[in-house]
Amino acid sequence: MSVQARIEDKLQTLDPGYLAVENESHMHSVPPNSETHFKVILASSRFEGLMPVKRHQQVYAVLADELAGPVHALALHLYTPQEWAARSGVSPDSPNCRGGGR
Repeated sequence: MSVQARIEDKLQTLDPGYLAVENESHMHSVPPNSETHFKVILASSRFEGLMPVKRHQQVYAVLADELAGPVHALALHLYTPQEWAARSGVSPDSPNCRGGGR
């Protein structure tokens, strides 16, 4: 199972109303077909009443094995269903890579 598929599978425990996991490794100085840099967009009612840091901590706990191993960077965009609807289903773009040899 790919790293991306494992992330998608594990994040189901947060009961997402919306979930997108994007492999952004190609935007960084890593070998072709790497799975090291990801962007997660997740809307869940479990985030109701939680400050952003608590939302991030929930995701970090679920993905502890991936963060201890193959995943080098994880961009998190975490919303309640109402917040996600207010954004019209649009998440921020990721910045360009500033490191490595590119």
